[in-house]
Amino acid sequence: MPEKTLPPTAGQTIGPFYAFGLEYDRMQQVVHPFSPGAIVLGGTVYDGAGSPIPDSMVEIFGADADGSISRARGARRRDDHTFTGFGRSFTNDDGHYEFFTRNPGADAGKAPFFAAIVFARGLPDKLHTRIYLPDDEAALAADPLLASLTPEERATLIATRLPDGSLHHDIRLQGEGETVFLSFG
Repeated sequence: MPEKTLPPTAGQTIGPFYAFGLEYDRMQQVVHPFSPGAIVLGGTVYDGAGSPIPDSMVEIFGADADGSISRARGARRRDDHTFTGFGRSFTNDDGHYEFFTRNPGADAGKAPFFAAIVFARGLPDKLHTRIYLPDDEAALAADPLLASLTPEERATLIATRLPDGSLHHDIRLQGEGETVFLSFG
């Protein structure tokens, strides 16, 4: 019997009620804000005209400080002790998102990064990108993805370390300085 193939379901933009069912307690706290090694990762999501997007959502997933990937259950049930690696943040009225997390450690000498997904109005599908830590220039230079980009594109994936140790990373959906997005096909 021949194998049946069905066309993939089309993407659908998120609407005004997408927070229903997606929001949960302390979802932006990948770690407790006062736990050892906790940092803030934040930035603004901008549209093609350079205006902040007040109704978007950013998800991150990253390794723990030692480079290990969490296999802990409970990404949606925060216990204030377990590092799950996953967080979700809605943008506020100024387009700002923010997470409490840890600096991800390097995996086998690779440049440490957060995998990030952006959902926003008008996007039929989510956008995948990365947020790299800026601290190890040699690891960044050796990263295969970053090495394949122009310096301008590369800059859209590397966060800025602020004096207090936090990370700042803006995401631009289109236009000048557009963030590099990844395709998984």
